[in-house]
Amino acid sequence: MTFNDVFKSSFVDKVSGFSAIDSIIALGAAFLVGLFIYMVYKKTFMGVMYSRPFNVSLVALTMLTTFVILAVTSNVVLSLGMVGALSIVRFRTAIKDPMDLVFLFWAIASGIVLGAGLIPLAIFASIVMGLILVFFANKTVLDTPYILMINCSDENSEEVVNKKIKSTFSKYQVKSKSVIADRGIELVFEVRMKNGETKFVNELSQIQGVTNSVLVSYNGDYAA
Repeated sequence: MTFNDVFKSSFVDKVSGFSAIDSIIALGAAFLVGLFIYMVYKKTFMGVMYSRPFNVSLVALTMLTTFVILAVTSNVVLSLGMVGALSIVRFRTAIKDPMDLVFLFWAIASGIVLGAGLIPLAIFASIVMGLILVFFANKTVLDTPYILMINCSDENSEEVVNKKIKSTFSKYQVKSKSVIADRGIELVFEVRMKNGETKFVNELSQIQGVTNSVLVSYNGDYAA
């Protein structure tokens, strides 16, 4: 084969080289794998607001990547043109959650593998990935993190609050302390709660000199 033979192409050759059955099987497998990714994402989502359009896009992305790879592997000229086209694409949407990026790569990688014809590999790898993500998502967290904000009028009330926090929580951390003129002392604690009991907030607010006490759920991670 010469250099000119590589770039010889005709519309009839492209049509004759296209296998409808193989494409249907690949796209069908891509839909099933994408649907599996969709269910795993929905089950393991731990963010603030669940985005159904993003989850649906994972299914579409798996299928889109599959048919692109099918087209690229069938024609050398098309593969060169695809490389040039993709090199100028810029995505402006920011990915805030690292796990969303994992699911995007999962969908793209599955589409590439399915488009290459390695359907058993794509199914096996997707099952393993799904089991791993579900396992870590369902791992029980013994201590739930919270942010506790307390306003004290003077140092005496601050000392009482610190003693109360120390006796109530086995694990806590002072995140910040602000002393503001005419407003007193503002303390921010990072605390762990096992049973979700919030009665201690009422007890803190009853301490003389405490003007305000707020407990806020904190979406953070702790090292054991």
